[in-house]
Amino acid sequence: MTQELTSPSPAPQAPGTGRGPGWWRDAVIYQVYVRSFADSDGDGIGDLRGARERLPYLKDLGVDAVWLTPFYASPQADGGYDVADYRAVDPLFGTLQDADELIRAAHDLGLRVIVDIVPNHTSDRHPWFQDPELARQRYLFRPGKGESGELPPNDWESVFGGPAWTRTDRGDWYLHLFAPEQPDLNWDNPEVHAEFEAIMRFWLDLGVDGFRVDVAHGMIKAPGLPDIGHGAQAQLIGAQVLPFFDQDGVHAIHRAWRRLLDGYGDARGKQVIGVAEAWAPTAERLALYVRPDELHQAFNFQFLNAPWQSDALRSVIDASLAATASVGAPTTWVLSNHDVVRHTTRLGGSLARARAATLLMLALPGSAYLYQGEELGLPEVTDLPDEVRQDPAFFRGGRATGAVGPGTDTESAPDGAAAGGQDGFRDGCRVPLPWSGELPPYGFGPGGSWLPQPADWGGLTIAAQTGDPASTLELYRAALELRRRLPGLGDGPMSWAPAPDGVLAFTRPGLLCTVNPLGHDVGLPAPGTPLLSSAPVTVDDATAQLPGDSCTWWAI
Repeated sequence: MTQELTSPSPAPQAPGTGRGPGWWRDAVIYQVYVRSFADSDGDGIGDLRGARERLPYLKDLGVDAVWLTPFYASPQADGGYDVADYRAVDPLFGTLQDADELIRAAHDLGLRVIVDIVPNHTSDRHPWFQDPELARQRYLFRPGKGESGELPPNDWESVFGGPAWTRTDRGDWYLHLFAPEQPDLNWDNPEVHAEFEAIMRFWLDLGVDGFRVDVAHGMIKAPGLPDIGHGAQAQLIGAQVLPFFDQDGVHAIHRAWRRLLDGYGDARGKQVIGVAEAWAPTAERLALYVRPDELHQAFNFQFLNAPWQSDALRSVIDASLAATASVGAPTTWVLSNHDVVRHTTRLGGSLARARAATLLMLALPGSAYLYQGEELGLPEVTDLPDEVRQDPAFFRGGRATGAVGPGTDTESAPDGAAAGGQDGFRDGCRVPLPWSGELPPYGFGPGGSWLPQPADWGGLTIAAQTGDPASTLELYRAALELRRRLPGLGDGPMSWAPAPDGVLAFTRPGLLCTVNPLGHDVGLPAPGTPLLSSAPVTVDDATAQLPGDSCTWWAI
């Protein structure tokens, strides 16, 4: 008898998820890039009201929480990551009342809300930086080198390209590891610590369930700010400890914040979390950020960057699980975000690989993050005209500075193919979401969209994919339903299982996952009943044919 799985199987009925204390340990969290999610007022820019109105879609998708990128008052030199007022909502995105209503609406739907906090730097329009005396206490100013101080204090480079120092009209220099409009704070000043604890309390009092800590590895710099002696420093991020990143001193800050979060949670009877955006050279160093007295989660960029090959994937998974297990933390998996090439494109422009990688990720123990639009199989937009580009890295370093974060180089591309971004910059993954219709702006809002959407996205909209059992959207919905209904799938044990060369297989409670990253079909004894597959699987008597670039979940 031949059985072919051509669409997601219904999730089997099962008792509750068995989730214990710590909702974040197996949560699936959806990243909303606010300016590109949904526009309510027709100005072409997504906003908080638009996000609130679309929350039922996220509930139906099956996620547990929403992470909102910065919506604070900002000149928008870097997409809102240059914050001028951490307690105010930028008029582009709405009002503080809109933020309050979004949080309440999410909670009414059973969704938790995580917001960004940006502690490494502020905007140069922040009141502290606007006051010359306060600025020199609370930011990193240094005299220059050379006969009259005309040279930067050291050889550090901005992640966005060019020098990491800008000279003031007083003749001294200030550090900005990102854009010149984003001066780095001086975390040796206790007033900086006090201010950020107060900011966190402000948003916790408004009801948020946690913080994603931007550049969580960056607040502390090596004593003396030593030279690095190497150019193209952005390429070293995540590959080695640098004097400005992943310094051991950052952990004291995170321990203080964990005490604040735990104290707040205990007093109000709700669990609130901290999530580290930390670039570290090894899984072991990344695990330091999630020790029991530090943050709760840390993005796993080693997994995001892994080549689409069985040995590389297994090595990264093993290292990640071992490192987090050593500190009693869950592993946090991610494939795409607003800083990297979308994984459909990064994995050789292959939707089949992207679908398979997602099922692999959602079968692994721990928590997972989804980036808006990946559930639609959206590719990176690689043909944006220069006049619409807004990534600050695009305007620095001769428009060819390379990676601005993990996942933007070619290391993760299969078979030596290019990673597929546009000059290594980030606008292509930030194009607004297509909701419905055949023409741009595809229901994004009543006006246009701040970045142009491709003319051929009509078939990728949420409306077009809803109800189509072969669509990527319905694959995500089915996977998230199964993940919720199978006891122990999110945070339970995992064991590797025998598999043909080049194929991965591992067991979870009640489930076996097979991953065939090869470009051709592979046969194996059918390990059980197929529940869900990223591509049609044929089962003939006792033999299963795994399609190339596919992942299948089997009931065992």
